[in-house]
Amino acid sequence: MSSAITGTGALSNSPTAYSGTNSNLTQAIQTIWSKEILFQAMPILRFEQFAVKKTELGVAPGLTINFMRYNNLGAASPLVEGVRMTTAALTASQYSITVSEHGFAVAVSELLLNASFDDVMASASRLLGRNMATYLDPQARDTLLTGTSVVWGYDRTTISNPAGWYLSGSTLGSGDDEDDLTGNFKLGTATIKDGVETLASKNIPRLGDTYVAFVHPHQSRSIRDVPEFIEVTKYAAPGNFMIGEIGRLYDTVFIETTQVKKVQNAGSTDVYRALMIGDNAFGHAISLPVELRDGGVLDFGREHALAWYAIWGLGKITDDSIVKLVTN
Repeated sequence: MSSAITGTGALSNSPTAYSGTNSNLTQAIQTIWSKEILFQAMPILRFEQFAVKKTELGVAPGLTINFMRYNNLGAASPLVEGVRMTTAALTASQYSITVSEHGFAVAVSELLLNASFDDVMASASRLLGRNMATYLDPQARDTLLTGTSVVWGYDRTTISNPAGWYLSGSTLGSGDDEDDLTGNFKLGTATIKDGVETLASKNIPRLGDTYVAFVHPHQSRSIRDVPEFIEVTKYAAPGNFMIGEIGRLYDTVFIETTQVKKVQNAGSTDVYRALMIGDNAFGHAISLPVELRDGGVLDFGREHALAWYAIWGLGKITDDSIVKLVTN
């Protein structure tokens, strides 16, 4: 019936990883399917849309793509008549991201293609698109999770009015640790304000006019009850908002996604590692954009293979632009 080639290693030797004579899809089919795979991925992708993207047709030796960032200039001073201005040197820092191959392939038999009532190859292209998205987005998330700044949830049990627990609260003790989260440390206004304060106090530029926070649906449920929370439908026209955007609060836009890291601490309590970012937080270096490729002629045409393939790398650019919001 059908077989699958799993893992990224299957595509590491050559573009198709198949021996023998290869035949390519026609250009028309390649164009249609390439658009299909990207379209199917978009509802799932959340983190990657905010990466600083740099696309290179070639890479430097060692498969690296370089990002350069100029450092701020020093403070200016009043000028004195007759005294020449003193010049200052421009300084910059360089960030390198290593790229590597990524991909996934499936194969079906000629018998299945002729006997099935469904367009199996079209369905396979949709599944490959979703596979690519669920592979890329956690990579982007894990890159952001290497940030060092952490803001903790607030304990709602310390509030006299349970309905208004999000207005204030108490942070964890001096030995802050995820194991200290008992299940009552929720994402509320105090945590969001702390995240904004952390970024703003470091002069981190915003993404547009707001910072961006990635939250799990379990976390977003808490902030939806906040009176100041504005639903996206109340300030953005249809189609004029970011993928996954649910609303905004305190100069922060919220992107809801189940890709937010969820772990269990020592007390078997669920802990969510949400993220708040500013501009230039991380980069996506692309040497070869995602392509849909066929596997050529296999077993005299009795087997047909299809894969997505790309060469990319992800890396943190500005640690100060990332804040982790750790809550229950």
